[in-house]
Amino acid sequence: MLGLSKKDTTFLLIVIFLTLATPILLQPFPENSALAQFNAGYPDLMQRFAIYGIFAIGFNILFGLTGYLSFGHAAFLGVGSYSVVWMYKLLSYNVLPGLILAVIMSALFALLIGFISLRRSGIYFSILTLAFAQMSFNLAYSVLTPLTNGETGLQVYTNDPQVLMGPGSPSSPHFFGIVMNESAKVDIGGWQFTFSNGYYFCAIIAIIVFYLSLRIFRSPFGIMLRAIKTNQTRMSYTGLNSRPYTLAAFVISGMYAGLAGGLLASMDPLAGAERMQWTASGEVVLMTILGGAGTLMGPVLGAGFIKYFENIFSKINDNILHTWFSALPDGLEDALVFMLHPFIGKGWNLTLGLLFMLVVIFLPGGLIEGGNRIWGLITGKGRKSKRAVKDNDHHPKPSAHVN
Repeated sequence: MLGLSKKDTTFLLIVIFLTLATPILLQPFPENSALAQFNAGYPDLMQRFAIYGIFAIGFNILFGLTGYLSFGHAAFLGVGSYSVVWMYKLLSYNVLPGLILAVIMSALFALLIGFISLRRSGIYFSILTLAFAQMSFNLAYSVLTPLTNGETGLQVYTNDPQVLMGPGSPSSPHFFGIVMNESAKVDIGGWQFTFSNGYYFCAIIAIIVFYLSLRIFRSPFGIMLRAIKTNQTRMSYTGLNSRPYTLAAFVISGMYAGLAGGLLASMDPLAGAERMQWTASGEVVLMTILGGAGTLMGPVLGAGFIKYFENIFSKINDNILHTWFSALPDGLEDALVFMLHPFIGKGWNLTLGLLFMLVVIFLPGGLIEGGNRIWGLITGKGRKSKRAVKDNDHHPKPSAHVN
């Protein structure tokens, strides 16, 4: 189906089901439960899961397949956001023209940056992409203020042309009348589920781009990208020019980032230069490595993991900790709150950093590797493989001798 093998088709169907069922899956605890703090089924957060998942999937096509580490992808994220807001200002609040322009503009910008940066590899390539991103960030604050509105950020004003804005058109981002910020709430028992137009719009796009990335991974083009990562020098000795492949991967990755930036503007019709800052580029690197670079689902898991910590774990404060540990003796309760205080609230980055270190040290393949290990223990495959290795060590095969 859709040019995929039976195994990949099943995998894609599972991804589609999980994506569409996210508003339910992320609300495991009743509203009045003490654990409701950990629910994540909120429209804004779910949209960020989908959008940053797209961002990470695109980055993984470059870094995960070719091994080229870019620290400048935030530039494409910003270009996508600015493109969409300009379409709001010139045409209407319909997100489709803006998203198309976002993909085109980010592709052209990625083509320019990639053409120059890919003349180098390794750390020099990374530094060049970082330099271009910081140049873009500073230009958005200074020289390009007429286009970006500087520190204030680009937004829609009542005196903007909006030539396609009809008398009955929505005055907020929409897709042919389907307003992004509208949602429906369903109460079932003690649970409340929120089904948002904006989330499902982003989710459908995320499914499409995931399918495209799956095709890229399984295509001859994807095999060539893996060959570049394995040994680019040996590949060049065969007479194959790797640069067109790396440039194509860079442009595709930039298009994904531009699309993600455009979707951020579909949530909130505002674009600021802070989306081009180097920290945004570093964040997508963390997402990809944390989830599992070079895997299909790894970057999506990494994006969800980081955004969950950013939005849920950061809201835990001392009062909530005191509520959790209220059954303990006062001295022990205060001691636990004192010890955990640096790791919650504004200190969530410290917790994330420690978890990232543990993953890199013990799970170099990211969360995907951790999941595979757990699955191996459950099914017994891990024990069987270890037993086979031990058997080979105790009973080595006789080596062949040439007489």
